[in-house]
Amino acid sequence: RAERDMSIPHYRLRCRGCKERLEDDGFILECPTHHDEPALLVPEYRDKRFEPDTRAQGMFRYRKWLPGTRTLSGAGSSVTYKSERLNRLVGLSNLWVVFNGYWPEKGATLETATFKELEAWSVLSRVPEHHEGVLVVASAGNTAAAFGRACSLNKIPCLIVIPEAGLPCLRFSDGIDPCVKIVSLTGFTDYCDAITLANRVSQLDGFFPEGGVKNVAKREGLGTPVLNAVESIGEIPRYYFQAIGSGAGGIAAYEAAMRLADDGRFGDEPPRLVLSQNLPFVPIYMSWKARRRELVEIDDDDGKKQIQQISAQVLSNRRPAYSVRGGIFDALTETHGDMLTADNLEALHAKRLFEESEGIDIDPAGAVAFATLLKAARYDGIEREALVLLNVTGGGRHRRQLEKELVAAQPALELDEKEVLLDETLERIVDLYFADVSARREPLRSS
Repeated sequence: RAERDMSIPHYRLRCRGCKERLEDDGFILECPTHHDEPALLVPEYRDKRFEPDTRAQGMFRYRKWLPGTRTLSGAGSSVTYKSERLNRLVGLSNLWVVFNGYWPEKGATLETATFKELEAWSVLSRVPEHHEGVLVVASAGNTAAAFGRACSLNKIPCLIVIPEAGLPCLRFSDGIDPCVKIVSLTGFTDYCDAITLANRVSQLDGFFPEGGVKNVAKREGLGTPVLNAVESIGEIPRYYFQAIGSGAGGIAAYEAAMRLADDGRFGDEPPRLVLSQNLPFVPIYMSWKARRRELVEIDDDDGKKQIQQISAQVLSNRRPAYSVRGGIFDALTETHGDMLTADNLEALHAKRLFEESEGIDIDPAGAVAFATLLKAARYDGIEREALVLLNVTGGGRHRRQLEKELVAAQPALELDEKEVLLDETLERIVDLYFADVSARREPLRSS
């Protein structure tokens, strides 16, 4: 394959707050300049035209608009298609689906069955090739599966911190490599507890953070379904539907669409973002409907109780990227977008309708997005001929289980909520990697 001329970086980073431009070292997560308010970094690419690389594998087809500097093996991709049955069902004439999951006969080749796989490959391709640290990832489930598989295939050391409820996502056809260790949080814990522990571990010598929504590579990878859709359709959609938890996927869609609009050949405006959450846990919805930049405060215990009630557990981030400059509030404002909700029954109904129409199972988060599309098409006056894109963020999980013999990954360590903040816990996690390598074992300290 043709490699980039590495003497000239193909992108720089720009701060959405102060506009400062930075050269990337593969690890920068925040602008070094002090801000009155936090702001996301975004890549600015040398190539302004959208030009997929037809020789590259999977999502690396879009590598000119990805911040990584290397192409890793094993990456899959999304597929975009139009279904007449689905259009009749919804009552539209120009609805397209970008399907992210395992549906091989359709061309969807994400082995872990969600679009979180796209972020994993993109993040890992940004890490310098000979870096020896341990990548630390917090996840509600799907991100853990994605990084578990990608790191195993490429022998990249990784620590995954996940609430116990997310463990069913960690089932692999080939198991996982010993370079990947899983810490499971038991009891009354959730994704935010996983983030808290992951942040503590990331500050230790020998570890570095994946960075969540702050990592430009995560968002750029999650934006590739929009690139895939526009490559397939030939124009930017008028409406874009997706369910969100942290908000990274919604921000990613907006950023990718803005880049396409700047190209100018596919339309000159991004789509109207119509993003959704699963009742009763809807902090972004409540904040947006109050038309406030600040996220509504939800008591931690109340939030955890609400999260236990939702079917789409992956939409359970209590601290989403809503208020940050360049975050969900800005993306919705700049696209004249909206937030919608669906409860578990609506999502279950939508899930069954999709599966009956298309012959493939979809995840609860994808069902939440589809449920809100059904309601919006019926009640909110979407023009029948409008170009609408539905991002099914996960699907084909049942198909994968039928076709492959899957092995459940086992945690290397189980911790309850009381242990998340203990120093002793950090020692135990360090020992997972370095206890048997005395030459690398140093006193525990933050870097």
